[in-house]
Amino acid sequence: MTHCIKKINIKRFKHFDNFAVEGLARVNLVTGKNNVGKTAFLEAVYTNVSVVAPSHFGFCLHDIKFRRENLNILIGEDKADNHSYLEQNNGFNVVSDIHKITAFNISEDNGIKKYIFELNEQRTIVNSNDFSFSNETLENSYFIDNFGVANSDIIHAFSKMQELDQEQLLIQELTKFDSNITDFKIINGKPKCKINNAYLELTELGDGTQHLISIITLLFQCKEGYLFIDEIDNGIHYQQLDNVWQIILNISKKLKVQVFATTHSKECLESYARAAEQLKDKDIALIELGKSDGTLKNIVFNYDQTIKKISQGLGVRGW
Repeated sequence: MTHCIKKINIKRFKHFDNFAVEGLARVNLVTGKNNVGKTAFLEAVYTNVSVVAPSHFGFCLHDIKFRRENLNILIGEDKADNHSYLEQNNGFNVVSDIHKITAFNISEDNGIKKYIFELNEQRTIVNSNDFSFSNETLENSYFIDNFGVANSDIIHAFSKMQELDQEQLLIQELTKFDSNITDFKIINGKPKCKINNAYLELTELGDGTQHLISIITLLFQCKEGYLFIDEIDNGIHYQQLDNVWQIILNISKKLKVQVFATTHSKECLESYARAAEQLKDKDIALIELGKSDGTLKNIVFNYDQTIKKISQGLGVRGW
């Protein structure tokens, strides 16, 4: 997997002043206590792999902020402000072995504000009033957040499964997840599951079912790309976690998808290690984030270290 990120350095982004991680794998699980930056780490990596031009960079940072604020925007407490979202990240710098965002800075001279970008060794300076945000995103890079995935995105991702004649795989896994589900179709522009001979919209089903459908379909959309899953065990019963991880490990390997996920669940950590061991899939990494003496730190465990750590019941480091 030539596109797979192995190491990354993040500067001046949320929790991260100067933060480096090495030893990343095809499937990465990020864990740690509350408020140590698990989601922010995924956001920084997502930005790094998604940026191909300044307009995409601006939209990516807007997308991150919008996801965190969309409830406030929905109820009218806040208004989306693209330039404000971008400018909050003045000084942002994230460099991996795949892409280099070596600078985003803001300069002001004689009342003229300019944005300065250095992306993949190309420097661009734009008057802030002239800067445009592209709403185009990379086809094979997607971020699943706590609010879930829109129907339109599920429909698009499902079409990628259909192109590969793999739609039956989704139905099979859904039936394993819930024996009452016997089919999945797009009907009148809406994704629906068949239960007791009736097709129900996803909003009528549990969060776990919606989450599983999103993960499976988007793995196919992200072929030879990247999938980010915040709180991967969201809505999924712990007894189903082994199967979910086996699905992710199998499909990501087949389609060459690099996966980054977060959790703070002990059961999810155990399932992750158990599934990798059962499949003998050694291309995994467990990243623990924590604070020591007020400094954010990380430890990356490879396959052997992860299996040993979890089997001994060590759980998350206390830092």
